[in-house]
Amino acid sequence: MLVTGLAASALLLSSSALADNADMASMAAPPPLAISVNYSGSVLIFRVANITLSGEIADENYGANARFTTAGLAALFSDADIEASITGYADGALRPWRYEHFNHSSGSGRTVGINFPDGVATADVNPPFGSMGEPPANEEQRDGAVDPISALLRLGLRQTSDPSDVCSGRIPVFDGKARYDLRLEVAGGNTLRTRAYRGETIRCHAFYEPIAGYDPEDMPTESDIAEPVVLWLAPFADGAIHLPVRIRTNSGFGAITIEARSISVDPVAE
Repeated sequence: MLVTGLAASALLLSSSALADNADMASMAAPPPLAISVNYSGSVLIFRVANITLSGEIADENYGANARFTTAGLAALFSDADIEASITGYADGALRPWRYEHFNHSSGSGRTVGINFPDGVATADVNPPFGSMGEPPANEEQRDGAVDPISALLRLGLRQTSDPSDVCSGRIPVFDGKARYDLRLEVAGGNTLRTRAYRGETIRCHAFYEPIAGYDPEDMPTESDIAEPVVLWLAPFADGAIHLPVRIRTNSGFGAITIEARSISVDPVAE
């Protein structure tokens, strides 16, 4: 569960989507951008994870790839070496059509895929999970939900000068089994000096709220979800996109800090 939560923090929370369908419909088409980010995570002074994300948003389509690997103290958690990818439409709000990820360390040989027919997130898992949760996420709950990577990109592309608009609303997410919401609240601003960024940031609180698709042993406890994941979002490409430069969440071993080591955002010639 901890590695899953850490991956969610990095790929999704660092991340997040739009507050509702009305907001989605009103968004302008994103500018063509090429994005490359590298993160590392640590507990105290010990590195536990590395995350890379690269993608391109074009006039009509978008695509991105991500990799999440554990290291160091992660031996105390679950091993993970996850590759994920997404492709979708970029007309207005980003709309995914195919997401999938594969954990090289799991030994299961399982590919977790999600298709989005008519906007309904639909699992395509091979070989199938033994259980899709008690209860599994139903069609109504999966309608309008997005995958973790699209969630990250959608949050970043909310073009506004008002911090409360960058970090607000409730975000429906489906990861191929679990269906959960992220509830976002702006928590002020900070000036940060990091390896990848120096300047003003928006501090954003993301509360994890499970909906469906959990087995009893995997259901987060009240203490697990009581504290938010904290994101520090910074503007890039003259404010065309906001990306997390630091993420912090708690574990039984202390605070896990994920920080961007490098960020590149460049315009793509039309």
